[in-house]
Amino acid sequence: MTHLFRTAAGGLLAGLALAAPLAATAQKKPAAKAANAESAIHEADIKRDLYALAGDHYRGREGGTLDELKASVWLVDQIRATGMLPAGDDGTYFQWFNLQRTRLGKSSTLRIGTHEVKLNEDGVVVAPTNASITAPLVYVGTGSAAELAKVDIKGKAVAVQIAGAPTDGISYRRYVFGKFSGQAGELVKAGAVAVVFVSDAPSQALYDHWSHIYERGRYSLPGAASTKVVATPPVVWLPASAASWVQQAGQQFSTELKVESFQYPSVNLVAKMPGTDAQLKKEYVLFSTHQDHDGVRAPIAGDSIYNGADDNATGCAALLAIMRAFKQQPGRRSALFVYQGSEERGLIGSTYFSAHPTVPQSSIVAVLNAEMMGRNAPDSAALLGSTPPHLNSSDLVKTALAANQGPGGPKFKLDTEWDKPTHPEGWYFRSDHLPYARLGIPAIMYTSLLHVDYHTPRDEASRIDYAKLTRMTQWMYLTGWAVANRTAPPAREPGFKLER
Repeated sequence: MTHLFRTAAGGLLAGLALAAPLAATAQKKPAAKAANAESAIHEADIKRDLYALAGDHYRGREGGTLDELKASVWLVDQIRATGMLPAGDDGTYFQWFNLQRTRLGKSSTLRIGTHEVKLNEDGVVVAPTNASITAPLVYVGTGSAAELAKVDIKGKAVAVQIAGAPTDGISYRRYVFGKFSGQAGELVKAGAVAVVFVSDAPSQALYDHWSHIYERGRYSLPGAASTKVVATPPVVWLPASAASWVQQAGQQFSTELKVESFQYPSVNLVAKMPGTDAQLKKEYVLFSTHQDHDGVRAPIAGDSIYNGADDNATGCAALLAIMRAFKQQPGRRSALFVYQGSEERGLIGSTYFSAHPTVPQSSIVAVLNAEMMGRNAPDSAALLGSTPPHLNSSDLVKTALAANQGPGGPKFKLDTEWDKPTHPEGWYFRSDHLPYARLGIPAIMYTSLLHVDYHTPRDEASRIDYAKLTRMTQWMYLTGWAVANRTAPPAREPGFKLER
């Protein structure tokens, strides 16, 4: 996945990289100071901090749980030790917000023929919904056009066998999950009152691993559109063991679904290093990451703690190292460090902070986001937000590319494929820079991209490439230092508009 300068987008990056040093020549003294402060970034410190945060003690740091809060308190102790000042609410390092969870109530029931399906044990409802349905069940095989032509599905519950494999480059997981909205939506448009998906052998592995996520329900900020529950045709997912009896003819589908909602505290952590310039210190370079992960879930090979070492203890350790560098040598602009809670629940902490920042929103001149920076090939990385339509500041990208290729830079080969709007993973839209970019604030993401251990218990501290992570941290610091010391803030791209 390391395709440096191979596409038209890659050509733009090359051009920007050549142009960037011209702007940098006027900053020789700050650059020299940066080189001195960069010596505060040590691989041993990063490794120590990451092992502590990604250890089993914090049980995967799931957003909205005591484990996230315990990990956050530990992080604040480390932040205070770097010498950063509190920049959260009321003179603290904390910015609290509520996380709303909407899930299927435990009194909900589902019966198919003579089979009582114990929800969240024998099957799951994909999205929380209120429903009271009794209807005939029809089995349509894989739901092909030929199979659907044989039956009238209007007013009926429709059972579908999951089958096939992706052909357009997306992961198998996204292929299966896409059926719950895409194929189910088409069946509902055709008149189905409910849709029941039955796993085949390949998708059974997904069911075993992911069905608990649907049991958890949906998370959002209170009052968000996603908290509003409307009565929609339910989508049910059953294990492969149900295939034999679901296919039987003449069965009734009967369900009573009731939704319940709860609120939990989550937290952002906010610190700052004031700038040295009387005017520029009123502006901020925001260093962003998230401290939560996936908690305790379905075990894989006997391990049920999803430690989130790469995702995203790497970003957390990197920001601590960057704080030490800014403490040693502050920039002209102020540096703002934000650890966003409940990212894994849907970018909730960054959505909240971007709408309720503890500094004036207009004073944030750039966002540098750290997301999964310690895996894959040692010489490769990616800078998301560097190619159209995700590019919202050529100035900021030029600075980042110059920091990568310039003196003391890590000189990574940059993969541009993952920043394309056509990339099947949609990676740009899945991290904490996004809410800021939507507000027009120049924003980029530093990442070493996905890997096979993503969102599994195998994402352990022992699997991190610490030399690479240190170089990623230095790259991010050098970019932020340059932005903190230039006279003008990064210009915003006129007409910036994301594709979705």
